[in-house]
Amino acid sequence: MFISKCQIFLLQARPKGEGLTPYQGKKRCFGEYKCPKCKRKWMSGNSWANMGQECIKCHINVYPHKQRPLEKPDGLDVSDQSKEHPQHLCEKCKVLGYYCRRVQ
Repeated sequence: MFISKCQIFLLQARPKGEGLTPYQGKKRCFGEYKCPKCKRKWMSGNSWANMGQECIKCHINVYPHKQRPLEKPDGLDVSDQSKEHPQHLCEKCKVLGYYCRRVQ
C-alpha cells in the first residue's frame, strides 16, 4: 500500500486539509524540497509524512513538494548509507530525539 499510495499523491495536487506533505503514509520515502525564501533545492532519502527539513541557509522548516517511494534496484536501497544525515536539520529526528532511520 505504501508504494501505490505514494505514487497516487505524485499525480495529484496536494489536497488541502489532508496533511502538510503529498505522502501521508508511515514509512520513509524520497522527497524533493525547495526553500520558498532563498529558492535553494535539495533531495533527501529521509523524507516523512508531515515532516520538513530545515533550509541550511535560511533556517526555516521546508516541507517536500514531491515525495516518492525509495527504490531498491537489485535489492539495494539507493540512498547512500555513507552520506551523513544532518539530524539537526531534520524535523523527524528532532521530534523523535534520535536518528530517524532507526524507525522501522
